[in-house]
Amino acid sequence: MKRPATTAAAAGATRSSKRRRVSVGSTEHYEEVSRLGSGNYGAVVKARHRVTGQTVAIKLLSTAASDSGEDPALEASLHEACGDHPFIVGYHGLARDPATSRLCLVTECVDGPGTLQTAAAAARRSRSTRGDHRSVKICDFGLAMSASDAPPYEQAGTLAYKAPEMMLEMPAYDARVDAWSLGCVMAEVVGNGTPPFQGGADDDEDGQLRAIFDVLGVPDGATWPEFSSTPFATKVLPELEVVNRKNRLRDLFPEAVLSQQGFEVLDGLLTCNPGKRLTAGAALKHPWFAKVDALVLPREDEVASALPGKKMVRAACAK
Repeated sequence: MKRPATTAAAAGATRSSKRRRVSVGSTEHYEEVSRLGSGNYGAVVKARHRVTGQTVAIKLLSTAASDSGEDPALEASLHEACGDHPFIVGYHGLARDPATSRLCLVTECVDGPGTLQTAAAAARRSRSTRGDHRSVKICDFGLAMSASDAPPYEQAGTLAYKAPEMMLEMPAYDARVDAWSLGCVMAEVVGNGTPPFQGGADDDEDGQLRAIFDVLGVPDGATWPEFSSTPFATKVLPELEVVNRKNRLRDLFPEAVLSQQGFEVLDGLLTCNPGKRLTAGAALKHPWFAKVDALVLPREDEVASALPGKKMVRAACAK
């Protein structure tokens, strides 16, 4: 299951604030139906409540997730702060796994693919999860931070989706770091299914910055004046073999893959200088979103299911 890049999920919950008591159930109340996804930080399973029959998704954390700073109770508070937002998975509560004594997050289970353009969700156009419609919802606030917590953040977001200003340790940034992350997800969905900038090791921020500048070009005094005074620009960059000064994002997303209007949104979101980056509000006003309802729905390809003898469908990205 893909980990999103959200760094400022909800203004009402902070790491430092005193948490209120929340009721905790048990994972024994549920039976696993299938595994939706897994990784280094644990797994997400589809489960059914043994009494009510309600279908949910349960996030099971691994030891690595706990060591990285993920806190189910904090994630629960962020979900609660978001309320019943139509494009965020519904929160059902916390449950304890008797086998490990670890807390697990219980949320709404959104069936169906979920590889429609991120723009469809950002456009705030509600779609059913059944029938001929699809639903795109944000989930997994494991490494999210509240907007009420002042930056810089030591553990926020996933490296492949982090905005440059965060890795450059600039003293102040805002919700536009999430606009960058949206651009990364959009590029991943429209492109070949991998993050657009991959710098190698999970903790190699210098390598990640190098991968970004290799595609978007190294900023200069005209494109991003504040960049030249950062330690990366003065000490690290001269030692790296990064000589690209030209933005070649369009080369990776030609018009056969993404229309001119769609590229204007992508290019605006993936702008290194946060002061020139397209905000979510500005993106929603772009003419490209006027055609969201006219987008061709993804075709469905059969793939192997986690359950023996069954099949599931996966949506291939529509242009």
